[in-house]
Amino acid sequence: MSFRALVTDKAADGTLTSSVQQIDDARLPDGDVTVDIDWAGLNYKDGLCLTGGGGLVRNFPHVAGVDFAGTVCESASDRFAVGDKVVLTGWRVGETHWGGYAQRARVKSEWLVPLPKGLSTRDAMIVGTAGLTAMLAVDRLEQAGLKPTNGEVLVTGAAGGVGSIAVALLARLGYDVAALSGRPQHAEALKALGAKTIIDRTEFLAQSDKPLEAARWAAAIDNVGGRLLAKVLAQVKYDGLVATIGMAGGTDLPATVIPFILRGVTLIGIDSVMRPTEQRLAAWQRIAETFDIAAYGGLVEEIGLEQLPDAAQHILAGEVNGRIIVRPS
Repeated sequence: MSFRALVTDKAADGTLTSSVQQIDDARLPDGDVTVDIDWAGLNYKDGLCLTGGGGLVRNFPHVAGVDFAGTVCESASDRFAVGDKVVLTGWRVGETHWGGYAQRARVKSEWLVPLPKGLSTRDAMIVGTAGLTAMLAVDRLEQAGLKPTNGEVLVTGAAGGVGSIAVALLARLGYDVAALSGRPQHAEALKALGAKTIIDRTEFLAQSDKPLEAARWAAAIDNVGGRLLAKVLAQVKYDGLVATIGMAGGTDLPATVIPFILRGVTLIGIDSVMRPTEQRLAAWQRIAETFDIAAYGGLVEEIGLEQLPDAAQHILAGEVNGRIIVRPS
């Protein structure tokens, strides 16, 4: 049997090219479960994999796609049977192991999560890695003591996938959410998701930097990094919390220790790639119970495999609002 896949290859001069090809099942990588893929997602890391950024992919030809949802068609695992609906995010699938930009994938059973009740495979990819990461951030903040009564929670990069879902989740859980974005044209969409305050990134960064600034935020979920994260840290209240997720604004952190030693601020790193299975299961269950898929529908764009190379450029340029989901068929 064969299936369609977006195959990325590397030329002798280092140039990457991607094209839709018909692939024989025999070329699938090792694994004990084979999945017929209904939907995949487009994430910032996928953009890097398709363009060669960050050196994430070392072996070519390659099939990218760090998350997907579909139906088990073959299984040598006791955990999954043919016909089961499953979701995969992380575990370096799409980087070191062929991923979701295909009609079929073969993976290790321990990388899969049963599709939560109440979600379709399409719903699961609207959430995808972005939503799982946002939920893990909320979970970690709450485990560290965050409550809705503590005050405003800031979400940076709020128009992107992780940011917009974080806004929606926090609002549904009763938090006062401030959404910071460099795309003011999406202010109304963020308000519709539950943001009470919209902050323009340019204006936010135009203010002079100080080791400590006026304390405003009880907590923050930062998707940007760099100078913006440093500025957020300087504005967090006493014993406040910041979850850091992304680095679209850079990997440097031009901050001081002052917010940590004078205000007791806690900086929490969030990784969804290697997160243990039990934590994934709990997060997916909470997503199914909390996230309003219908309300998020206006921020979802559907594309096919052929559109992925162009979409990769757009997500790296910060031009994607919400979530792009991919239908391999």
